[in-house]
Amino acid sequence: MTTDAKLLEAIAAIVGNDAVLSGEAAAPHFKDWRGRYTGKAIGVVFPSDTQQVSDVVKFCASHKIAIVPQGGNTSLCGGSVPLAEELRQVVINLSRMNRIRALDAVNYTMTVEAGCKLASLYDAPEQADRIFPLGLTAIAPHCEIGGNLSTNAGGINVLRYGQARSLVLGLEVVLPDGRIWDGLRSLRKDNSGYDMKQLFIGAEGTLGIITAAVVKLFPRPKSMATACIAVRDPAAAVALLAHLRATCGDTISSFELVSRTCLELVFKHIADTHEPFATPHEWIVITQLADVLPAPLDGSLRYALNTFGSGIVEFEITTNKEEAEHWWKLRKNIADAQKAEGVSIKHDVSVPLSRVAEFIMLANAALHNAYTGIRIVAFGHLGDGNIHYNASMPDKEQNKAFVEQNEREVNRMVHEVAARLEGSISAEHGVGQLKRDEIAHYKSPLELEMMRNIKRTLDPHGLMNPGKVI
Repeated sequence: MTTDAKLLEAIAAIVGNDAVLSGEAAAPHFKDWRGRYTGKAIGVVFPSDTQQVSDVVKFCASHKIAIVPQGGNTSLCGGSVPLAEELRQVVINLSRMNRIRALDAVNYTMTVEAGCKLASLYDAPEQADRIFPLGLTAIAPHCEIGGNLSTNAGGINVLRYGQARSLVLGLEVVLPDGRIWDGLRSLRKDNSGYDMKQLFIGAEGTLGIITAAVVKLFPRPKSMATACIAVRDPAAAVALLAHLRATCGDTISSFELVSRTCLELVFKHIADTHEPFATPHEWIVITQLADVLPAPLDGSLRYALNTFGSGIVEFEITTNKEEAEHWWKLRKNIADAQKAEGVSIKHDVSVPLSRVAEFIMLANAALHNAYTGIRIVAFGHLGDGNIHYNASMPDKEQNKAFVEQNEREVNRMVHEVAARLEGSISAEHGVGQLKRDEIAHYKSPLELEMMRNIKRTLDPHGLMNPGKVI
């Protein structure tokens, strides 16, 4: 058998010696953002273009070496790191492929390589009076668009613009045998057969490696109004969203629910954050209206909130971007504040909008009844029914043992509630390693069979991101 050193030497001949890491230099790429998963691999490869990706994949396929595609490595489910098992694996990191290949302002599209950081994809459209609306929170400065598409990322603007799946017109993908599928089409309508790109979006690199994409752009809003609203409870927040949609229509771009526990963690760990109101409240909503017309929106928002009813405790509205950002800072830094507290049992569930409050009530009751003193951190994208529902113990030492001993049972309890309400156990973070075994309990045998058949067809040797999703 060829030694690992010889294999890396052959790969270096494809990408260059400076584009291959091994040993201690490669170790950071074997550990996930949360510090939850650590794996092993022969090394990390950094191709600079699609042809190099293709050549490396062909080489790995010929030697039956497993391939782990990686971008910014911000997966919250262990999807972008190698397995810990004894298995010959190579990480292919696409961070060097970070060019914006084209921007078509008339067609409202942008062609980008997979290694482009999400945060870097906002400036170029802005100069053309356009926006790319995929808006994530804490990981936005680090995550890359290839990974966002591979997990079908959502974010705070899904209510108006949709998830990553809705924002893609075309893809370029390196298949498990190294062939390059050029599907970089910028068409709004193409009914000439199966929509192949949708196979790879949300597949977490198990069917191929996304190397580039044509993404949709949108008109840049000329007016904006943001509100921070204290609501009685999640049920009031759900009713408020329905009311806002009825009164403000498609000008609503975001609607985020944040619990008191979240706020307290943010105040504790994130600098320059403070209570949005003089009186602390158990639940707040941050919502934003935006429109391409320059007419002010604060009047419409104020009218909608004043005509809602008794579910609102108090609210503030601003058209000032800096003031709004202080409110958004409370929402965007929840993940970092949680990380500072230590590991938690994370859930990324979705249910129909009308059942969000019911989910929170039932899940809270189940966990508080089972575990005395448990801390629930609940927040998320109420506009699309996606709640991040995380459990831990306030004491760090107690929490470590709690997570180790109870994670499986806590997962079961939370996921059972979501399933009972016709929801999903994964809304935007993907499946990765974390939920790979769990999905077998919540998908039908036929659906799992179809997924496995697709996997076998495209990746018959099971080399693409093994141990993830399915």
